[in-house]
Formats: sequence, structure tokens, C-alpha cells
Amino acid sequence: MTDNLSQTFSALADPTRRAMLARLTMGEANVSDLAKPFLKSMSLPAITKHLKVLENAGLVTKTKDAQWRPCKLNATPLQDAADWMEPYRAFWEESFDRLDEYLKEVQSKKNKKVKTKEKKNARKS
Repeated sequence: MTDNLSQTFSALADPTRRAMLARLTMGEANVSDLAKPFLKSMSLPAITKHLKVLENAGLVTKTKDAQWRPCKLNATPLQDAADWMEPYRAFWEESFDRLDEYLKEVQSKKNKKVKTKEKKNARKS
């Protein structure tokens, strides 16, 4: 049995599924609308499998309204993934901030050396 977070990341690992989710951020869409951009490169059964992965991960809910099968984005698993990644984002931001400070310090020291050298050269002239 796979945990929800693993299912979310597994579903997000495929560019086709990410594109479907991106489309659903604009609002509900039926299966055929979600399939249109991919029909030249894959079969309808393959697209249906992608949707099933998204449904199993809880990222998409699909309802039935006569012949229409509207799909809707469920962002809760995405929030769970974002919450899980937050400490890593904070770690990288802090690392980049430290690197930025270090580079400023190195540049400052370099500028001081250049100014000192310029002063020495001016005295020699």
C-alpha cells in the first residue's frame, strides 16, 4: 500500500499528468477536453490511464453527468506535497542567502585590493 504523498509525487512525475492538472487549474473539463492535446501522441486508453493515476492520487475527481464526465482539480494533495517540501525550500533559501553574503564579502575584499593597488600605482607615478 502506497502512502498519499508517494502517490502524489508519482502522479506528478509524468509531464502529461502535470499538463492535465495545469489545464484543470482553469476550471472543470470533461475527459475529451483533457485528452485533445494528447490525441496525436497517445491513445485514448493511455489518456484514461493517466486520469486514473490522477484520480487514485486524489488530485482529480471525476463525476458523471449523463454522457459528460467532468473532471475537477483537488488541490489538497498538492498542498500536502508543498507542506512536505517546505523545510527543504527554507534550507535552500538559507543556503543561497549565506552564499550571497559570502560572495558580497569576497567582492568587497577584491574591491579593497584593487583600490589599494591603484593607490600604490598612483604614488609611483
